[in-house]
Amino acid sequence: MNATPVKPPKPLFSNVSPAVPSPCISICRLDEDKVCTGCQRHVEDIREWRAATDERRREIVRQADQRRSTHCVAR
Repeated sequence: MNATPVKPPKPLFSNVSPAVPSPCISICRLDEDKVCTGCQRHVEDIREWRAATDERRREIVRQADQRRSTHCVAR
């Protein structure tokens, strides 16, 4: 009898990269500009994250960092 090879289950997030960790801090609220008040990513950046390359993820993180520093200075 031939044994059918068992495939491991696919991970829930197939493009999780340890090289660029998610900036999410689990404070998920959007402001009037559709920017998360926790991680400072725009809603479109959040949607794109799973499929984004490491290079694109780094750019998203840079943009979020800029928003965060601008937001802190404005206060």
